[in-house]
Amino acid sequence: MLNDKQLDAIKEVANIGTGNAATALSGLLSSMIHMDVPETELVSIYELAEHYGDPLQTVGAVFVRSTGGFQCSLIFIQPEDDAGLMVELLLKQQFGTYIPINEVPQDLTDSALAEVGNIVLSSFLNSINMLLGTQHQISVPGVAHDMLSSVLDVVASIYGQMGETALMVNTELKVDGLSEGKKISGHIIMIPDPDSLGLLLRKLKVI
Repeated sequence: MLNDKQLDAIKEVANIGTGNAATALSGLLSSMIHMDVPETELVSIYELAEHYGDPLQTVGAVFVRSTGGFQCSLIFIQPEDDAGLMVELLLKQQFGTYIPINEVPQDLTDSALAEVGNIVLSSFLNSINMLLGTQHQISVPGVAHDMLSSVLDVVASIYGQMGETALMVNTELKVDGLSEGKKISGHIIMIPDPDSLGLLLRKLKVI
Protein backbone atom coordinates (compact mmCIF):
# COMPACT_ATOMS: atom_id res chain seq x y z
CA MET A 1 0.00 0.00 0.00
CA LEU A 2 1.43 3.40 -0.98
CA ASN A 3 1.53 6.30 1.47
CA ASP A 4 0.27 9.82 0.75
CA LYS A 5 3.72 11.13 -0.18
CA GLN A 6 4.22 8.37 -2.73
CA LEU A 7 0.74 8.89 -4.17
CA ASP A 8 1.32 12.64 -4.56
CA ALA A 9 4.63 12.03 -6.32
CA ILE A 10 3.10 9.56 -8.78
CA LYS A 11 0.14 11.88 -9.43
CA GLU A 12 2.56 14.66 -10.37
CA VAL A 13 4.31 12.33 -12.83
CA ALA A 14 0.91 11.43 -14.28
CA ASN A 15 0.03 15.12 -14.71
CA ILE A 16 3.26 15.70 -16.63
CA GLY A 17 2.64 12.60 -18.73
CA THR A 18 -0.88 13.68 -19.59
CA GLY A 19 0.30 17.14 -20.59
CA ASN A 20 2.94 15.55 -22.79
CA ALA A 21 0.27 13.36 -24.40
CA ALA A 22 -1.99 16.37 -25.04
CA THR A 23 0.88 18.22 -26.75
CA ALA A 24 1.62 15.24 -28.99
CA LEU A 25 -2.06 14.84 -29.83
CA SER A 26 -2.23 18.51 -30.74
CA GLY A 27 0.57 17.94 -33.24
CA LEU A 28 -1.12 14.85 -34.68
CA LEU A 29 -4.45 16.63 -35.19
CA SER A 30 -2.90 20.01 -36.09
CA SER A 31 -5.32 21.58 -33.59
CA MET A 32 -4.89 23.32 -30.29
CA ILE A 33 -5.72 21.00 -27.38
CA HIS A 34 -6.96 22.37 -24.06
CA MET A 35 -6.75 19.81 -21.28
CA ASP A 36 -8.64 19.79 -18.00
CA VAL A 37 -6.62 19.03 -14.87
CA PRO A 38 -6.45 15.22 -14.83
CA GLU A 39 -7.81 13.12 -11.99
CA THR A 40 -5.35 10.41 -10.97
CA GLU A 41 -5.86 7.35 -8.80
CA LEU A 42 -3.89 4.24 -7.92
CA VAL A 43 -6.20 1.26 -7.54
CA SER A 44 -6.10 -2.53 -7.64
CA ILE A 45 -6.43 -3.82 -11.18
CA TYR A 46 -9.33 -5.94 -9.96
CA GLU A 47 -11.25 -2.84 -8.80
CA LEU A 48 -11.03 -0.88 -12.05
CA ALA A 49 -14.70 -1.40 -12.89
CA GLU A 50 -15.74 0.32 -9.66
CA HIS A 51 -14.03 3.55 -10.75
CA TYR A 52 -15.83 4.01 -14.06
CA GLY A 53 -19.38 4.70 -15.12
CA ASP A 54 -21.92 2.45 -16.76
CA PRO A 55 -20.39 -1.04 -17.23
CA LEU A 56 -22.65 -1.55 -20.27
CA GLN A 57 -21.33 1.56 -22.04
CA THR A 58 -19.64 0.77 -25.36
CA VAL A 59 -16.04 1.97 -25.50
CA GLY A 60 -13.09 2.01 -27.85
CA ALA A 61 -9.83 0.86 -26.29
CA VAL A 62 -6.21 0.78 -27.44
CA PHE A 63 -3.77 -1.59 -25.72
CA VAL A 64 0.04 -1.58 -25.80
CA ARG A 65 2.79 -3.35 -23.90
CA SER A 66 6.02 -1.51 -23.12
CA THR A 67 9.33 -3.28 -22.59
CA GLY A 68 12.72 -1.86 -21.75
CA GLY A 69 13.88 -0.05 -18.64
CA PHE A 70 10.34 0.66 -17.41
CA GLN A 71 8.09 -2.27 -18.23
CA CYS A 72 4.35 -1.74 -18.09
CA SER A 73 1.04 -2.23 -19.85
CA LEU A 74 -0.99 0.76 -21.03
CA ILE A 75 -4.58 1.18 -22.16
CA PHE A 76 -6.35 4.23 -23.60
CA ILE A 77 -10.13 4.00 -23.20
CA GLN A 78 -12.78 6.36 -24.60
CA PRO A 79 -16.56 6.23 -24.87
CA GLU A 80 -17.31 4.94 -28.39
CA ASP A 81 -18.76 8.30 -29.50
CA ASP A 82 -15.66 10.16 -28.33
CA ALA A 83 -13.36 7.62 -29.99
CA GLY A 84 -15.32 8.10 -33.22
CA LEU A 85 -15.00 11.87 -32.95
CA MET A 86 -11.25 11.54 -32.46
CA VAL A 87 -11.03 9.38 -35.57
CA GLU A 88 -13.04 11.95 -37.57
CA LEU A 89 -10.65 14.70 -36.45
CA LEU A 90 -7.62 12.68 -37.49
CA LEU A 91 -9.07 11.73 -40.89
CA LYS A 92 -10.08 15.35 -41.52
CA GLN A 93 -6.50 16.42 -40.84
CA GLN A 94 -5.11 13.69 -43.13
CA PHE A 95 -7.58 13.98 -46.03
CA GLY A 96 -8.51 17.64 -45.75
CA THR A 97 -12.25 17.01 -45.53
CA TYR A 98 -14.79 15.84 -42.98
CA ILE A 99 -15.76 12.16 -43.28
CA PRO A 100 -18.60 10.91 -41.02
CA ILE A 101 -17.47 7.94 -38.95
CA ASN A 102 -20.32 5.78 -40.26
CA GLU A 103 -18.92 6.16 -43.78
CA VAL A 104 -15.44 5.01 -42.81
CA PRO A 105 -14.50 1.30 -43.27
CA GLN A 106 -13.91 -0.46 -39.94
CA ASP A 107 -10.28 -1.30 -40.71
CA LEU A 108 -9.53 2.36 -41.43
CA THR A 109 -11.38 3.41 -38.27
CA ASP A 110 -9.36 0.98 -36.17
CA SER A 111 -6.11 2.03 -37.82
CA ALA A 112 -6.81 5.70 -37.04
CA LEU A 113 -7.86 4.89 -33.46
CA ALA A 114 -4.70 2.83 -32.99
CA GLU A 115 -2.64 5.79 -34.23
CA VAL A 116 -4.31 8.14 -31.76
CA GLY A 117 -3.93 5.69 -28.88
CA ASN A 118 -0.31 4.98 -29.74
CA ILE A 119 0.54 8.69 -29.76
CA VAL A 120 -1.24 9.28 -26.44
CA LEU A 121 0.28 6.29 -24.65
CA SER A 122 3.80 6.66 -26.10
CA SER A 123 3.92 10.34 -25.16
CA PHE A 124 2.60 9.60 -21.67
CA LEU A 125 5.30 6.95 -21.23
CA ASN A 126 8.04 9.17 -22.69
CA SER A 127 7.76 11.54 -19.74
CA ILE A 128 8.36 8.66 -17.32
CA ASN A 129 11.33 7.35 -19.30
CA MET A 130 12.83 10.83 -19.44
CA LEU A 131 12.56 11.03 -15.65
CA LEU A 132 14.14 7.61 -15.18
CA GLY A 133 16.72 7.93 -17.95
CA THR A 134 15.45 4.71 -19.54
CA GLN A 135 14.26 3.73 -23.00
CA HIS A 136 11.26 1.70 -24.08
CA GLN A 137 9.91 -0.33 -26.96
CA ILE A 138 6.15 -0.38 -27.49
CA SER A 139 4.25 -3.25 -29.04
CA VAL A 140 1.97 -2.87 -32.04
CA PRO A 141 -1.29 -1.36 -30.67
CA GLY A 142 -4.33 -3.58 -30.28
CA VAL A 143 -7.84 -2.13 -30.66
CA ALA A 144 -11.08 -3.35 -29.10
CA HIS A 145 -14.70 -2.17 -29.23
CA ASP A 146 -16.86 -3.66 -26.50
CA MET A 147 -18.77 -2.97 -23.32
CA LEU A 148 -16.66 -1.28 -20.66
CA SER A 149 -17.08 -4.23 -18.27
CA SER A 150 -15.81 -6.68 -20.89
CA VAL A 151 -12.76 -4.53 -21.68
CA LEU A 152 -11.86 -4.19 -18.01
CA ASP A 153 -12.31 -7.93 -17.46
CA VAL A 154 -9.79 -8.57 -20.23
CA VAL A 155 -7.42 -6.01 -18.71
CA ALA A 156 -7.59 -7.75 -15.32
CA SER A 157 -7.21 -11.27 -16.71
CA ILE A 158 -4.30 -10.54 -19.07
CA TYR A 159 -2.37 -7.71 -17.49
CA GLY A 160 -2.96 -8.83 -13.91
CA GLN A 161 -0.25 -11.41 -14.55
CA MET A 162 2.32 -8.59 -14.80
CA GLY A 163 1.16 -6.31 -11.98
CA GLU A 164 -1.79 -5.71 -9.68
CA THR A 165 -1.61 -1.93 -9.26
CA ALA A 166 -3.16 0.31 -11.92
CA LEU A 167 -2.53 4.03 -12.35
CA MET A 168 -5.76 5.56 -13.68
CA VAL A 169 -5.67 9.01 -15.27
CA ASN A 170 -8.98 10.58 -16.33
CA THR A 171 -9.16 13.85 -18.24
CA GLU A 172 -11.19 15.78 -20.78
CA LEU A 173 -9.86 17.54 -23.84
CA LYS A 174 -11.24 20.52 -25.72
CA VAL A 175 -10.12 20.54 -29.34
CA ASP A 176 -10.20 23.79 -31.31
CA GLY A 177 -12.71 23.50 -34.12
CA LEU A 178 -15.27 21.48 -32.18
CA SER A 179 -18.64 22.97 -31.31
CA GLU A 180 -18.59 25.34 -28.36
CA GLY A 181 -18.38 23.48 -25.06
CA LYS A 182 -17.84 20.04 -26.62
CA LYS A 183 -15.18 17.97 -24.89
CA ILE A 184 -13.62 14.59 -25.56
CA SER A 185 -13.01 12.36 -22.57
CA GLY A 186 -10.22 9.84 -22.27
CA HIS A 187 -8.87 7.43 -19.68
CA ILE A 188 -5.26 6.30 -19.52
CA ILE A 189 -4.59 3.17 -17.49
CA MET A 190 -0.99 2.22 -16.78
CA ILE A 191 -0.19 -1.07 -15.08
CA PRO A 192 3.51 -1.09 -14.15
CA ASP A 193 5.30 -4.34 -13.50
CA PRO A 194 6.15 -4.64 -9.76
CA ASP A 195 9.86 -3.90 -10.34
CA SER A 196 8.99 -0.89 -12.47
CA LEU A 197 6.78 0.65 -9.78
CA GLY A 198 9.63 0.29 -7.27
CA LEU A 199 12.07 1.86 -9.74
CA LEU A 200 9.78 4.86 -10.21
CA LEU A 201 9.29 5.36 -6.47
CA ARG A 202 13.05 5.21 -5.86
CA LYS A 203 13.72 7.75 -8.60
CA LEU A 204 11.12 10.05 -7.05
CA LYS A 205 12.93 9.57 -3.70
CA VAL A 206 9.79 8.48 -1.88
CA ILE A 207 10.99 5.00 -0.99
